[in-house]
Amino acid sequence: MSPRSIVVLTAVALVACIDPADRRPGLWLSGEVAPAVDDWSFVNDHREIFVEVSTPYGVRHSVTVVCASLDGVLYMGARDPSTKRWVGYVARNPDVRLEIGDRLYLARMTLLEDPADVALARRAYARKYDRPETPPADAPPIQYYRVSARSE
Repeated sequence: MSPRSIVVLTAVALVACIDPADRRPGLWLSGEVAPAVDDWSFVNDHREIFVEVSTPYGVRHSVTVVCASLDGVLYMGARDPSTKRWVGYVARNPDVRLEIGDRLYLARMTLLEDPADVALARRAYARKYDRPETPPADAPPIQYYRVSARSE
């Protein structure tokens, strides 16, 4: 193998392992895949988690998100959803991977459209992050999802 090939392969391997950080997106998430869970309450022990989505061009895309659990149900929100690429990717394919701590979870995201469901998601966020349940009138829009475990 030529030195140039080694450099290219090394660069590709390094880029493929970049996790997201704060506002910087990443690619594939790494970690041990955990068994499916029914109760997501443990997520409230983590301020942020990572979500990995499929893209139409075959490269995985991951971002840092905040989420909250209420009564064991996991909710995830996207602030200013029209400005987020990952939201569009979820609309095309709702099957995602979550990195919580050092474990990966296979999950499916379902957009919440019923106002009662959205109210539950807001309540979960209000409790976890000490926010008001009703956002101020000038707050940017937030699109909420219910997250459920899935198997491969």
